Amino acid sequence: MTTALNASSPTVAILLCTYQGEAFLAQQLDSIANQTHRNWRVYASDDGSTDRTRAILEAYQAQWGADCLRVTDGPQRGYAANFLTLLCRDAIQADFYAYCDQDDLWEPDKLERAMRCVSPLPVETPALYASRTRLIDAVGASLGLSPRFTQPPAFANALVQSIGGGNTMLFNETARQLLKSAGVAGVPAHDWWTYLVVSGCGGTVLYDPHPGVQYRQHVKNQMGTNRGFSARFTRARMLFGGHFRAWNTRNLAALHALRPQLTLKNRKTLDTFTAVRSDNLFTRLAALRRSGVYRQTFGGNLGLFVAACGKKL
Repeated sequence: MTTALNASSPTVAILLCTYQGEAFLAQQLDSIANQTHRNWRVYASDDGSTDRTRAILEAYQAQWGADCLRVTDGPQRGYAANFLTLLCRDAIQADFYAYCDQDDLWEPDKLERAMRCVSPLPVETPALYASRTRLIDAVGASLGLSPRFTQPPAFANALVQSIGGGNTMLFNETARQLLKSAGVAGVPAHDWWTYLVVSGCGGTVLYDPHPGVQYRQHVKNQMGTNRGFSARFTRARMLFGGHFRAWNTRNLAALHALRPQLTLKNRKTLDTFTAVRSDNLFTRLAALRRSGVYRQTFGGNLGLFVAACGKKL
């Protein structure tokens, strides 16, 4: 099948990062080919796969044409660096950008629905769309839905939580330029970073409770969903084991480098949250309250309080 491009509709650059992805990659590419929005191009960055990943990409490139699928080499510094390096490539130009994992399935209207939400916004406003996901196992059987978040997206939330997986995200050129200005920041996750940058710099973040992606859960997931007791227990263990603090340290260092582009309000929020991570117990708790940071659930906010007490933020 050769994909037909419609020059009259907005262009979408699909940023696909791969590594040892032979098991599910063809299914993901087929779901892209079935999108109701047709004016897309896939830019794939392979991070040194030694399985059949590269051969699969080349086979689809031959089928679709080199104009629809372009393949490059990744930096081989982990998935976040791979996505951000691809994002920063000057040769990639589009109206909108969508991150793409190698092992999911996209609903046919994923791109169309996301663009319908983002397109009415002024082009000069950084805009980010993210959604809920439908969870599937390795053979495609349904596992339910990811948690539905009800609190508004904001920088105060982004500092302590990413509400949308990168596999659901779509953002405009103005948001992309913000991310490019930060370069390949040494952050733990490209999607969390995207939420931080767009919300911190005064952009609009839209969260859609309607799932547009079938998010595959399998043993090689880089980062799974937080649904279910086992997943929540694992994340709690990571929180109190110091992983969350280490991730925050990397995010905060990158945000301070981007400080001039943050809104005045968000600079103050950033400074107050930074104080939560130091000083004595009472100072930390007072700073946590002043900062206004929040997670999406009561349990998540209780965890924030406990983590602040234990100096784990």
